[in-house]
Amino acid sequence: MTSFKDSTLAEFALELASDAPTPGGGSASGVALSQAGALAVMVADLTTSRERYVEGYDAANQAKQVGLQAMLHGNDLADRDASGYDAVVAAFKLPKDTDDEKAIRKEAIASASIGAAGPPMEISELALSLLETLPELARLGNQNAITDVGVSSLLASAACRGGLFNAQINIIGDESAAAQAMNVRIDEIRSACSEHSRAVMGLVNAALEG
Repeated sequence: MTSFKDSTLAEFALELASDAPTPGGGSASGVALSQAGALAVMVADLTTSRERYVEGYDAANQAKQVGLQAMLHGNDLADRDASGYDAVVAAFKLPKDTDDEKAIRKEAIASASIGAAGPPMEISELALSLLETLPELARLGNQNAITDVGVSSLLASAACRGGLFNAQINIIGDESAAAQAMNVRIDEIRSACSEHSRAVMGLVNAALEG
């Protein structure tokens, strides 16, 4: 499979639109995360390059630090998400004619599924880290680019929630300690994602309303 970071936007869209099992929503979430990070970096640089926004320099530098990580890792996580789900598909295709084969297949599916939940969880964690920096960037950063902070927040929120969807679906019915811990963290991330994205939207809407 071609690495998504080496694909054009048009090529990725065609792959996403295909009937192949991957890429899917998890990979799309990784790409959205990368774009959210890029917008945050743009606004951060537009802030630190203007003396009038000196009060926002710290907020801009924090957003840029996380934004660069999102840019760097988002597309790689998209690749890893696709690879993880490919492993689940392969496990389901294992033979199941005998009791031994059924046992091996069941164990392989469980192992691949919990493994496939890892990359989308990383997408959500990194998206949340980015979201945590955006309210202050919206409040103190370059106000000419506040709507770009809003779009970064929307993309990061989509990446965060999309990652959670794709992690959660892989551990449905899994009663292991690892899966239960992941479910707890999913609830925590979802709540925090809503909190920070609402804060950004409030600031952007207030700026637009004058």
